[in-house]
Amino acid sequence: MSDMLLGKQGVNPAVVSLAEKIKGAQAPEIEKMQGWLQQWGVSSTPETSSTDMPGHSMPGHDMSGGGMGEMPAMGGGGHGMMSEADMAALQNASGAEAGRLFLEQMIEHHEGAVTMAQQEIDNGQAPEAVEMARSIVSSQQAEIDEMRGLLNQ
Repeated sequence: MSDMLLGKQGVNPAVVSLAEKIKGAQAPEIEKMQGWLQQWGVSSTPETSSTDMPGHSMPGHDMSGGGMGEMPAMGGGGHGMMSEADMAALQNASGAEAGRLFLEQMIEHHEGAVTMAQQEIDNGQAPEAVEMARSIVSSQQAEIDEMRGLLNQ
């Protein structure tokens, strides 16, 4: 989503700056989580059902009770993931409209991440994953607050 926005003209510079910050923060998190999956012998493209969250089979990460399937869907894709229609809308938008869509969609994406991270804090058994989850809750909630502020301007 950040890459999509960064390729556009006429977007509020504060939104562009935030997109760059989000991209820079999430790239190392993704790399670290992919490394853990490889270390734990789990595919980075897990099969999911409507009641399981990705990675529920990771050692020490039983999410079967209260899984993401019980959460209301967010965006068009659910769990903070954007649907193809959401992504197409962002791709086709320009200027201020692109900035607004990015902020709205990224808030939903971050809210889904905060929910999943909180579940890891509550139920996780791998200390390094719980530590990352605490960091994600803190940083992404701050970004949600920043994005809401930008939307209200």
